[in-house]
Order: sequence, then C-alpha cells, then structure tokens
Amino acid sequence: MVPPISANGESPQTGHGVVARIIDEVYELCRADTSGELADYIPELAAVQPDSFGICLATADGQVYGSGDLDTCFTIQSISKPFTYALALADHGTAAMAERIDVEPTGEPFYEISLDPKTQRPRNPMINAGAIAAAGLIEGRDAADRFARIRRSYSRFAGRELKLNEDVYASEARTGFRNRAIGYLLRGANIIDGDPEEAVDRYFRQCSIDVTCRDLAMMAATLANNGVNPLTHERALTGPLVEQVLSVMTTCGMYDAAGDWVTTVGLPAKSGVGGGILAVLPGQIGIAVYSPRLDAHGSSVRGVKACRELSHRLGLHFLHVTRAAHTAIRTAYSVAEAPSRLRRDADELAVLREWGDRARIFELHGDLLFAGAESTVRAVEETSGQLEALVLDLREVADVSEIAVRMIDDLQAELAAAGCRVALVDPEAKLGHMTSSLDPKDPHGRVFADRDSATEWCEQLIVDRYRPEDCTPAAALRVEQHPAIADLPDDERQRLAKEFEIRTVARGERIVARDSPRAGLFLILDGRVRVTFEDRDGRRHRLISLSPGMSFGEISLLTGVQFSNDIYAETTVRLAVLPPDKFDQLTGQAPEVKLALLERLATAAYAQADAAVRALAAHGGV
Repeated sequence: MVPPISANGESPQTGHGVVARIIDEVYELCRADTSGELADYIPELAAVQPDSFGICLATADGQVYGSGDLDTCFTIQSISKPFTYALALADHGTAAMAERIDVEPTGEPFYEISLDPKTQRPRNPMINAGAIAAAGLIEGRDAADRFARIRRSYSRFAGRELKLNEDVYASEARTGFRNRAIGYLLRGANIIDGDPEEAVDRYFRQCSIDVTCRDLAMMAATLANNGVNPLTHERALTGPLVEQVLSVMTTCGMYDAAGDWVTTVGLPAKSGVGGGILAVLPGQIGIAVYSPRLDAHGSSVRGVKACRELSHRLGLHFLHVTRAAHTAIRTAYSVAEAPSRLRRDADELAVLREWGDRARIFELHGDLLFAGAESTVRAVEETSGQLEALVLDLREVADVSEIAVRMIDDLQAELAAAGCRVALVDPEAKLGHMTSSLDPKDPHGRVFADRDSATEWCEQLIVDRYRPEDCTPAAALRVEQHPAIADLPDDERQRLAKEFEIRTVARGERIVARDSPRAGLFLILDGRVRVTFEDRDGRRHRLISLSPGMSFGEISLLTGVQFSNDIYAETTVRLAVLPPDKFDQLTGQAPEVKLALLERLATAAYAQADAAVRALAAHGGV
C-alpha cells in the first residue's frame, strides 16, 4: 500500500526522535491488551488479522509519526460518515442539511432503526440512519458518479487515490438488512427522495473503501488544517464546513460512549467497526489508530486506550489549547548570523565565519504545549547532525506543559549523545527541574539569564573546537605591542609607550562612569572590559565586551563629549592609560605621532561602534 504523496511527489517519512519514542511507548503499553471481539456480523471483517495494531499521528503541517502496522489495509467503515456528511454539506449547505439530518447526540446504538419522534429526522449524521441519509443526498449524474464523488472526496483528504474493497462491499451488501430497513424508513419520512436501495448501496460502498492507519491520520490532519491537505495543499473542505463536521464529531462521533470520550480524551473523533479510530485536535494534529478487536460500543479497544493515553501524555484535550500559533519557534539563527557582543580578534572571527553555523539559537514564544514542543523538537532534530551547540531561549514562553518539559529533556539527552551541548536562556526556571539539572559543574554555566551570554557560550565552544593549532588565544600584551601603536616607527612607538600609565582593575570594578568627562585613552593589554547600558526597568545589560588589543575612551578624548555608558572590568583587566593632558601635549611635542595615533584610533572607534550596533540589532536590543 502506497503512503500519501506530498505536493513535491515524495512520500512523507515517518518521524523519528523524541515524539516517535513517545508514540512507541504508547504502542507497547496498549499492545498487551487483547480484549474485545471482531465485527463478525460482517463475514469479511471476521476474517481479518485480530492482532494487527498501528498508531499514527500527523501534524497540521504534514509531519507523520507512527508505530506498528501503519500501511496495513482495512476498510474505513463508519469513519466514512463525517466525510460523506462533509460532501453533502458542500452540495446543499448547512441550512438545507439541517432540514434532513439533526445534530443531536443519542444514547441509542449506532444501528438503531429509528428517527427522532418529534422531528422525524435522523438524530445525527454519525449513526447509520444519518449516514445513509447523507449518502442519499450526494449530488451526481447517476449512482456511479455519486459514489465516484465520494471516493474522490475521501482521496483528497488522504492525499492519495483510495479504492473500493470489492470483497468487503459484497459481504456488507449480502448481510446489510438492518441498513436497508433504515433506508426505507428514511424514504418513507421523505428524508431521501430517490431510491432507498441506491442510497443504502452507496453507504455500503463508502464503508468498504480501503484505507491505512497512515491514510486516516492524514485525513484527520486535513481536518485539523482547516480542510487543506498538509502534504498536497489541496483543499478538501471549506473552513466553515470543517467546523460543522468537527462539532458533530465531538458530540456524536463515539456514539453512546461520546460523553466518556469527551471527558477523558477530549478530541473530535470517529470510530469504525473495521477497527479504526480517527481523532482531531483542530489547528494542530490528527491521530489514527487501527486495531480490529472492538468493545461493546463498536470501537477499537486498543484504539480507545491509545487515544486516551496520547491525550493524557501529550496534553491534547481540546479545552486546553495554546494561545499562540502551533509553532513555538519565533526565530532561529546561528552565531555566525547573530554574534554576541563580545569583540573578538581576527583569528577567532575567521573561525566563527567558517564554523559558526554549527551553533544555533532558537527563540521560542507563546504557550509551549505539545504542538509547539513538537515543532521545536522537529526543527532541532532536522539539523542535529550539524550542531555542536544549541541554545533554547524561553524568556517569551508563557505556559509550559509537562509533555513539553519531557520532550525537551529527551531532546537534550539525544543531542548530548550526538556530541551537541545544550543550554537554556531560562531565568525564571520555566522548565522546572530540567533548568536546575543542566550540569551545574559546567564552568560556562548552561542556564543563562540573557541570550547574549548564551550566544557567547556557543561561540566559545566553536572557537575552542575549531581554532587552528597555530592560532593561540590572545595573550597579554606589552604597551608597545598594542595594535594602536605597534605599527609606528620604533622611536615614535617607544616614546609614546612611555607616556602610558599601567593600571590593574579587579573584576566587577567600574573603570569609567557614565557621563564622566574625557578620562584618557585606554588600551586593553589583558582581560576583558564590558560596556553596559540600562533598560527601562533599570536592569543592566552588555552593549559590547572588548578584549586585549582593543581600546576605549577615544571618542571622548577626541571630541570632548562625556562617556555615554558605564564601563566595567569583566575580568581582572590590565590597562595602559594615556591621560588627557599627555594626549594634548602631543600636539606641540610630537604632532606626527599624534596624527598617526589619531588615524588608528578613528579606525578602531568606527569598528567598535559598528560592532556594537550590529550586535544590538542582532539580539533585539537586549
């Protein structure tokens, strides 16, 4: 059996990784249950393999996960009912259909030969009376054309051409006396206008269309995707009619077990005596289960159990929905595309340009429920073989479900096994125990308060791993080795170096305060300096960090303006400082030295200002 075909002509691959393992767990849990009976009142259904079992989940954007017998054929049976009802709605509209078929739940068995005593209409389109009425209302040139329209409609939902199982159809036609009685009852009440035998025969045929568990999951995903097939992108049903169909499935799809189903599973669904169950979480996923042993309500025993377990584990109850789009990824980028605010030397920048794509940051937002976690995990897994480091930024995430914590925890373990290190930006510990359990012995820290620090952590991992052997980290400089004066002629360089004062500043100590007057030219010989700013809430953030070989204070020194930012020692730092008075004396004593120094300072100042602006823009301001 061929799986659904996507718009690009390729069959969808069954997903792997974190979500697939959860599906496998549910499959193994339910497989041991062999209770229930086959639908032996239809001879062909009594001959199926009783222990066949498959679970398939398809997202609204077409990703498929599954376990077990995903491509085993079985007949759709009563799961056909919402799809034929959908086609009849498209043919006649909701108002005209409401005059023929009610939408009220009933506690009676699905095969009951009765109409509502007050309206004289079938109580809903999910029981046999309503389904036969819907089949009798399908438009077409003749009987063959009307059934062909049904089959084509189902095929649009599934994303591939579905076919009639002639043997099952013949079996149903030989034994379907109750359904024929319902057909004549409908004709007598003027619910259907044509030949009741033709309507019942069409109903037998629609129930006998072969599907697979994978097909049903894609049909459910099409309903979840507002009527558009996620793989072919073909519209199978309009949005308003999808709402109508899902509403009726919610209240009536599981027959006289509908109340228990809504409270314990909480998904619009439809079961069939062929052993299938289809369930939909609008906007997010479609679920299908196949296992032919049935309970007293005519639904798959394993199917009901699997759907209940999936709903519980994945947090799928439709009354607990995400407030945001089903994708939780706001944006994603590499450290090559959005570097940290640490100014690095030329060698390190070259390493990051070449290898920076191997460290990525994912910014998440909205509610992190199953659908959002699934899209995030999938996006990461698609690039996991190319990653050395990963950061998940959760500061804009609101609600985080238990399943999302479990999935990200599993993802972290999966990536660690592949050699990729994971960090979080999670200052509020939204991931709970996971936030506090991320390797506290890591000297870099793996839970960060801001994205910039996490980006720097990623960069350092890449630099440490890919730095060429002949490229050593920046070492402490002597004054005359600093790039600001190193290219001067020897006598000028030596003369100027003697004018600098050497200072050592402890980590965390402020070097220059914001609004200070010109304080001199500061050359960094060893350690790192942090230029900071405050946000509207008074929280301090890094604008840029400067390393050995860089300088600061030149703008104030040259223009006379006050310092616009506080400057701190990020580590213990050793500085060479040219005081303002000595800088001014160069005008008269060594103008050619001052001119050469000014040229170098102007170039350095422009580069540092440009780096600060680019870093600020890359990280959205903070």
